[in-house]
Amino acid sequence: QVQLVESGGGLVQAGGSLRLSCAASGRTFTYYAMGWFRQAPGKEREFIAAITWTGGTTKYADFVKGRFTIARDNTKNTVYLQMNTLKPEETAVYYCAGDGVDYSDLAPTTASGYVYWGQGTQVTVTS
Repeated sequence: QVQLVESGGGLVQAGGSLRLSCAASGRTFTYYAMGWFRQAPGKEREFIAAITWTGGTTKYADFVKGRFTIARDNTKNTVYLQMNTLKPEETAVYYCAGDGVDYSDLAPTTASGYVYWGQGTQVTVTS
């Protein structure tokens, strides 16, 4: 079993930056692909970014390309999401997720591709 705990959310002005962290414990997460998603009130959970277990491949939703960066440090069992130039419409709860597949070269871009989820961290972007 893997436990995921997000941190780093908070209140930021439009145009500002935040770095989210997702710390994993339990069964080794080192071999799993990891993803970030977000969900705003009344909306479906949407994909943001994903990274393979080696970190060699990353995928992004079109709306964050060039502004967000996903990275991981397997020595620290942590995955990060650097978010720049944030917009008010990006206010949401942000979740990290693990796909639970050892050594997978895939980086799923849909929620159904992940089996482990954190509790989420709130990001609020003010105008």
